[in-house]
Amino acid sequence: MLLQNKRDVQLKLMRKEIAEFLQAGQEAIARIRVEHVIREQNTWEAYEILELFCEFVLARVPILESQRECPTELREAVASIIFSAPRCSDLPDLLHVRNLFAAKYGKEFIAAASELRPDTSVNRTIIEKLSVSAPPADVKLKVLKAIAVEYSISWNSTNTEMEFSKKPEDLLNGPKPIGVQPQTQSRPEVGKDSSTTEHSSSSLNRNRRNQNKLQSPAAHHTTSSVHPNRIESTTRDHNAEPKAEIKNASSESSDVLQRARAAISAAERASAAARAAAELVNARFPSFKLE
Repeated sequence: MLLQNKRDVQLKLMRKEIAEFLQAGQEAIARIRVEHVIREQNTWEAYEILELFCEFVLARVPILESQRECPTELREAVASIIFSAPRCSDLPDLLHVRNLFAAKYGKEFIAAASELRPDTSVNRTIIEKLSVSAPPADVKLKVLKAIAVEYSISWNSTNTEMEFSKKPEDLLNGPKPIGVQPQTQSRPEVGKDSSTTEHSSSSLNRNRRNQNKLQSPAAHHTTSSVHPNRIESTTRDHNAEPKAEIKNASSESSDVLQRARAAISAAERASAAARAAAELVNARFPSFKLE
């Protein structure tokens, strides 16, 4: 009786707080608090059923003592007490009764009732009332309307009905992955450009040497009739052209090397940023270790 009075007082206080939240327009808090009210109501209803089962077992104690196995007419009561004992913290005496049943009928009988195996006879109402799952949306809405009527509150339940009609998000699978375009690695492309440049410069040098070889006999025949100053100027011009081309090739090679260095430094910065992000995730979410 004392436990019943205590729970009645707590239940009235919780319902009054929900009525105040509804009157103040704080429906989001009221929708959360109403789950506690429903859970308290369910727990108390389960206690009332357990009280009847305990009285029934108490009246059949001589039958329990005379038989080795649990009688068929007492299976539901005994199994319901065993199932409810660890879930009713306000009734520690149920754990003592559960231990007595374990000593008489064995651990396998206790495990079958605790785990709700198919061959057990636990009362379905007790299973429903002591469930830890969230109450259905229609039950929560019904209790909220009843509280509003009880405290004479003019409450429009349209927003709450819309919230209850929404489908819950799939939090187990996590958010959908966002498509990220792969970054192009510049290092292989730089190597490809440098090799192409080297190949083209080597081909250019071979063609120039072949042209010089083909032109050398004609120049040999005409040297006797050409003025020495003109020969020197011609030779100087021929020597200047390869130098200019070599300078251009070297400048192109230096540009390629600069681009390669810039690409390598950018890749190093990206790698450092990725490591820093991984360390930050590991620090905030230690259960998800990123390597």
